[in-house]
Amino acid sequence: MNKFFIHTLKVIFIVTLSMQNLFSEESFIPEPPSINAEYYLLKDAVSGRILAEQGADERVEPASITKVMTGYVVADQIDKGFISGDEEVLISEDCWRRGGSKMFIKEGTRVLVSDLIKGMVIQSGNDASCALAEHTAGSEEGFVDLMMVYARDLGLQNTNFTNVWGGPDEGHYSSARDLALLSQRLIEKFPDHYAIYKEKYFTYNNIKQRNRNSLLWQDDSIDGMKTGHTESAGYCLVSSGLRNETRLIAVTLKSSSEKQRLTDNRRLLDYGFRYFRTKKILSKFTSIKVEEVWGGEQETVSLESAEDVYLTLSPRDFKRVEPVLELEDYLQAPLQKGQVVGKVTLSLDGEMLKSVDLISSRGVEPLGFFGRAWSNIKLLAYRFLTDEES
Repeated sequence: MNKFFIHTLKVIFIVTLSMQNLFSEESFIPEPPSINAEYYLLKDAVSGRILAEQGADERVEPASITKVMTGYVVADQIDKGFISGDEEVLISEDCWRRGGSKMFIKEGTRVLVSDLIKGMVIQSGNDASCALAEHTAGSEEGFVDLMMVYARDLGLQNTNFTNVWGGPDEGHYSSARDLALLSQRLIEKFPDHYAIYKEKYFTYNNIKQRNRNSLLWQDDSIDGMKTGHTESAGYCLVSSGLRNETRLIAVTLKSSSEKQRLTDNRRLLDYGFRYFRTKKILSKFTSIKVEEVWGGEQETVSLESAEDVYLTLSPRDFKRVEPVLELEDYLQAPLQKGQVVGKVTLSLDGEMLKSVDLISSRGVEPLGFFGRAWSNIKLLAYRFLTDEES
């Protein structure tokens, strides 16, 4: 390969979305606030950028935050058509007797799956969690096995479940990072299910109970998710909110009190929303650059990003992002639609933020024998002249 391509073809291009005035001043972002919780993580739910963390991979008892996974499994089973929200569940004695937080279902009665989901999410009902597990997988033990299948599929590396409701057990654990990822995937994949997390009250069996996530009353931008508490787990909370088209997820584990876990979560969210925004920088299948094609029936082809690209930055930093287009080689026919021909790299102050594949927007058929031969001669001459200049 000649010297030109040893150094790789790099073409600087301007992305029209907030990518001007690259000379502006660097933004100042302070360190995250002091947090009482022993373990915490703050991340953007779209770009996945971690904005603050401490001990995020430590294995910790998640208490009732476990029910986020229980809900995820149930939502996916409904989505796949294995169960339905309109089905009635016969309540067993075991679920009726389950201690702790209750929806107050009764043994021998039949309850809609949709009501059990609300009882689990809003009222944090251990009895409702038990009933959903038995109905979905035949037993709580079978449902736990199912939870672990989902945990592996989601890539939760520091998570192990032994029950569906969050009861204390030394083998029952997760981490702030895993819980944030689980929450992120639930929000992305099951928005209708996630919408239940912002409901402030649910009444069943003539008993009205409030959502245990008091942040819902403090800030309208916060629309979920789940509290947890046992003596060994301390006070835990996963919360999420949406401001300025930016969705953040905060996880705090082992806060010292119920009031403190609210303060911890609120501090993280306020910090994230104050200093960061998430924006779409590149759109999938939108032309970035038109490039010459050698030896093809069409002389040019549009090049596109293979995926949507979102960045989470200080609002002032977006205009300082440097986008670079890198081609693997000169484009020569034949080309296939969607063929990877290079990469688009986005950097800030020399630090790479994101790199995605650059693809051909359409297929390009080659010329006939003589046309290809003449095109190859021109390309050889072009390469020779380029090498001489470099």
